[in-house]
Amino acid sequence: MQKRSSQRYWEIDLLRGLAVMMMITFHLLFNLVFFGEYPFVVDAGFWFYFQQATAGLFFLIAGIAMTLSYARADNRSFWPFFRKGGRIFAWGMVVTVATWLFLREGYVVFGVLHSIGISIILAYPFLKRPFWALPVGVFSLVIGNYLENFTFSFPWLLWLGFVPERFYTVDYFPLLPWFGLILLGLFLGGLLYPAGRRRFPLPDCPEFPLLRGVIFLGRHSLVIYLLHQPVLLAILAVLGVIDLRF
Repeated sequence: MQKRSSQRYWEIDLLRGLAVMMMITFHLLFNLVFFGEYPFVVDAGFWFYFQQATAGLFFLIAGIAMTLSYARADNRSFWPFFRKGGRIFAWGMVVTVATWLFLREGYVVFGVLHSIGISIILAYPFLKRPFWALPVGVFSLVIGNYLENFTFSFPWLLWLGFVPERFYTVDYFPLLPWFGLILLGLFLGGLLYPAGRRRFPLPDCPEFPLLRGVIFLGRHSLVIYLLHQPVLLAILAVLGVIDLRF
């Protein structure tokens, strides 16, 4: 996909970098609970909503980034987005295999990368009319949250949000409701960055090392997502904080 402009908006990388830091924080606590015996509660209360907010930020930013890529591309066909979504989904499958080998029970079936990858492909028709993404996105959120109240006797639609009975995984982000946040990101992208141009005034990025560090994380979020868990687990194991022996 050839770009009309290589300009990056630092505020988007900053928000994505904050999401990366939130993700690492949550997974650090999760590892202490899952592989150790520490009394944190990560599946309810504050940390549950912290995790949901972290994932939601990733999904929203992915939608906004799609509008910028589309606006700046010389080739606005479906295939570049299909390739990008397919590549992210493929990395999700790598996570599936790795967690199956490492965890077995609770391995990732349809996690963040699976959901974002498929959502990028499905969201393409809304790029020409991002304002239509708002009602469809809200509808997806409503239906998805409604489905969370039920379990079903079949597993074939778990990717969509129909949770099977006795289903357990450490990372689950079905298209309903999470595809809705991609669409809301598309809507925000069309509203705040029409034709790929920032609508609101913002100064150049301040030259603060800490700020630049967060932006660096945001620009390399996929690599960090794939590597941060093995690195965290290795550090915690070396420090003797957790025991990875099975």
